[in-house]
Amino acid sequence: MSARYAGIAWTGVGYEVEVVDGAGRRAAEPSRWGAAEVAELMAWLRELGGSSRVPAVVLDSTNGLLDGPMTAAGLEVFRADPWVLPPRPGFGSVPAARLAEQAWSAPGTLARVTAEGGSLTGRAEEYHEVVRQTEPIRTAMTAAGRCFEHGRRDVARVALTFDDGPDPVHTRRVLEILDRYRVRATFFCVGHHVTALPDEVRRIAAAGHEVGNHSWSHPYLPDLTPDQLREQLDRTTEAVARVTGTAPTRFRPPYGALSPEGLAALDEHPTALTLWDVDSRDWSRPGPERIAATVLESAGPGSVVLMHEGAGDRGQTVQALPAIIEGLLDRGLEPVTVGELDPPPVTRP
Repeated sequence: MSARYAGIAWTGVGYEVEVVDGAGRRAAEPSRWGAAEVAELMAWLRELGGSSRVPAVVLDSTNGLLDGPMTAAGLEVFRADPWVLPPRPGFGSVPAARLAEQAWSAPGTLARVTAEGGSLTGRAEEYHEVVRQTEPIRTAMTAAGRCFEHGRRDVARVALTFDDGPDPVHTRRVLEILDRYRVRATFFCVGHHVTALPDEVRRIAAAGHEVGNHSWSHPYLPDLTPDQLREQLDRTTEAVARVTGTAPTRFRPPYGALSPEGLAALDEHPTALTLWDVDSRDWSRPGPERIAATVLESAGPGSVVLMHEGAGDRGQTVQALPAIIEGLLDRGLEPVTVGELDPPPVTRP
């Protein structure tokens, strides 16, 4: 039987899906799914497979919200990169039909996404080169108070941060644990999920936690134009402000990646670039004990800890969180929001 491919595009309200067979013939009626219906979408794809092979999923690099849950669920996920696709619109991804077409017409141009490699499987070298190129710019932004990676090293506070939410299940579980320990944290939310789950965002804000901007669709930002980057930020800022009444003042780029042009586009944007110095690597799902150990082995005064509570199965993060909090408290480190960390003193040449 011919292979089948499901091209999945993101829009301002959800996802559009086109399924074709190995000859490019439509294999199912086009469908639309809300941003909070990822589980239902995956169940539909499995049902579509029936007793035969489940369609392989094809995404582009502006969609970093689906590969995590789909690879965790055992689906085949492929990425179509910008150089094999037509220009994308100012807001939204390449159309679903075009993604499916790329798969059946030139399957060798696609990159297989793995749970271990994440969204950028196969692009690690390129990613590290972008980080290297932008290091002097980020250093200058830090000196100007426009970039924040960690707080003072002589103040016994640590900021716990959670990316990619809100999530219909894991956000609430994280909030319950934080409340149990009377700890506040910072949640960097994606606009796509904010509009789909506004009550969860309100719950975060009502509990006294800080809400930050994590883009709209979790793209690999170096692939975007400056205008597309600003659109991602502005729409997410508007969505958070509409839900909570307060616009976020912090922006965390997905993967921590921005091109020099992207960093320049932030010069006039009213948000501070916020990174981290401790990566829990919870996205790789190494087990709750390993997640907790990674954080506790690396965190110290002023640290900003990167974790995740959305866009995938974050059960291990939830399980690790009590041990992380207790371990920090045992060492005299107070968990706080990023906004409650004192910035380090500026060292000028």
